[in-house]
Amino acid sequence: MSTTLPDGALEQIEREQQHFELAPHEFFHAWKRGVEIAGPQWFGEGSREGLNRASSIWDLRPNLPMIAEALDVLSRGERLFLAAMVSFYNAHDSAPLLKRCDFEGLADLGRLDLERRQVITDLVLNYHGW
Repeated sequence: MSTTLPDGALEQIEREQQHFELAPHEFFHAWKRGVEIAGPQWFGEGSREGLNRASSIWDLRPNLPMIAEALDVLSRGERLFLAAMVSFYNAHDSAPLLKRCDFEGLADLGRLDLERRQVITDLVLNYHGW
């Protein structure tokens, strides 16, 4: 008994393997772009120098207590973008932040500008776990 794959299946598998081999690097690149946009004060050691020195996502972990404390004084877009980024780091701890931003579902990301949408898109596409 031989098994045949549908046309294009091997090519699809190869594309996916290539994608997921590069995903950690691409996720880190997108994360750094997000940190740059949101402001390095919310991540890692909280400085531009820390952002520039970062060599992994661990170097740019969100400062959850500081973000939670400051969330209400940020603009609507800043709040949503920060909370969405935090959700990649820790889904459980980001849920209350997203609720405070009136986030009810992915369509709410439509409130973000193109630059921030692109970061979130790239993070989703390349997410491989924290």
